[in-house]
Amino acid sequence: MKKQHSSIDGFIPRRSGGQLGALHDEHKRPNLADVPNRKLIHTTGNDEMRIIGKEQPGLDIGRSELDDSLRDIDDGLAELPKKLSRKQRRLMKKLARKPRSKVRRIIKWLLIIILLAGLSVGGYMVYKFLSASHNILQGNVLDLFQTQPLKQDSNGRSNFLVLGTSEDDPGHPGSTLTDSMMVISVDQKNKDIYMFSIPRDLYVEYGTACDSGYSGKINVYFSCSDEGTDTQAEQNRLTRTQKLIGDIFGLDIQYGIHINQTVLRQAVDAVGGIDVDIQGSNGDSGVFDRNFDWRCNYTCYLVKYVNGVHHLDGAHALYLSQARGDIAPTYGLGNSNFDREKNQQKILMALKEKAMTTGVLTNLSAVTQLIDALGSNLRTNIQANEIRTLMQVASSIKSGDVHTVSLVDDGNSVVKSGNYNGASVVMPAAGIYDYSEIQTYIQKNISNNPVTREAAPIVVLNGTGTAGFGQTKADELTAAGYNVTLVDNAPDGTYDTVEVYQIGTEDSATAAKLASLYGVTIKTTTPPISVDSTIRFVVVFGSTAS
Repeated sequence: MKKQHSSIDGFIPRRSGGQLGALHDEHKRPNLADVPNRKLIHTTGNDEMRIIGKEQPGLDIGRSELDDSLRDIDDGLAELPKKLSRKQRRLMKKLARKPRSKVRRIIKWLLIIILLAGLSVGGYMVYKFLSASHNILQGNVLDLFQTQPLKQDSNGRSNFLVLGTSEDDPGHPGSTLTDSMMVISVDQKNKDIYMFSIPRDLYVEYGTACDSGYSGKINVYFSCSDEGTDTQAEQNRLTRTQKLIGDIFGLDIQYGIHINQTVLRQAVDAVGGIDVDIQGSNGDSGVFDRNFDWRCNYTCYLVKYVNGVHHLDGAHALYLSQARGDIAPTYGLGNSNFDREKNQQKILMALKEKAMTTGVLTNLSAVTQLIDALGSNLRTNIQANEIRTLMQVASSIKSGDVHTVSLVDDGNSVVKSGNYNGASVVMPAAGIYDYSEIQTYIQKNISNNPVTREAAPIVVLNGTGTAGFGQTKADELTAAGYNVTLVDNAPDGTYDTVEVYQIGTEDSATAAKLASLYGVTIKTTTPPISVDSTIRFVVVFGSTAS
């Protein structure tokens, strides 16, 4: 069989021994006499007779002709033959693509450098935050990437005890005393904050031996319960102080925070200062206290302001937070510690507002300084997996939903100044160690429960004949937020399972809740016993109650 010559793209390979340019079949060579030896060739616009194959002097191919030919090839790629496959067309376009320009390469590397710089800054911030968190928070720092709800009391509130000392200033008299004490109550569902300051001179029983004995001013307890300087000792005294203050004020305090002077000063400076509305008390036109002017040899005024908003740096915010007008000349601080506590609350809220602004959160230097200040000077028992929730709640609460509660408001004071055991102290208005009015007042002002906020006084009467039954029911009502002020036996008689008497027409929320709780209709007739004018409800449990 005759061997077939393979073809490649339509070309047949030449025979072995053939010469380049020779015919494939010598037998089919045409007679040269039959081939015209003249052809009409169009050259530079002129028609000339040229002999094919003869060298033409002066017609060398130049660079411009090559560039034109290559350009024609590139242009032709824009309209590739349809018979090429899609893959072939992409390949040919890729080969014809022009090299990237120098400008594009520069832009590319600039973007890469910026990205690397961003990653470096981000890594540095993560390192700073994790380092500070290790000092501040409890638990594994990796838990920071989790979101755990805050612990809550029966009213759905998370309560924080903030204690301020001067332990970072060893030369300061009484540096271990908690001269600044504040409770901050947060509702993470309804997005509000209530806060009140604890009088540092409130006279209390410690339940343990301190330098002053088993009782004394409340600002001593934190230091007298100290067991050492390690982390566990700090946590123990925070927990014990939370318990003491929680029992006094009728609160379940889940968290404790201990700060010093440095954290306030550095934190305020880190955010660029704060704006505080300073107002003198008792109608004074401003605030003036020379207690700190020794720092400048009395050639300056470190606490002197007219009424109005003032921009404070860290040092001046600290001085204002300590001012109580105890050294003359002074004015605008006539209520002493109570005025100081109000200013402390204002400073704390101003700091919170400034720290949450976009200008601070996007400022690398400010954020770094703030983290450093907190990491070095703040200790707490907040868990690492709770901090994201706390930050989210704090950032979502508006200024109008932040409320302060004063224990000494005009006509509503639940504490008073006085002398006890020869010392000037603060005591409950109801009498020494009687915190019932204080507890009711606090619950009424910070609770979102309408019954608790009305705090309508209730008398519970036991008509069952079973000893202790009335007290059991009274405890149930108290735990639910009702204000039970008296428990007694009912006069002899026959009573329904539960009877509820309302005196007056106020406290509608409490009336509706009691009717729903016991499935009864509220009675407006005279109750079975006489009560004083402060009582709003009488609840009688009859012989068939259970």
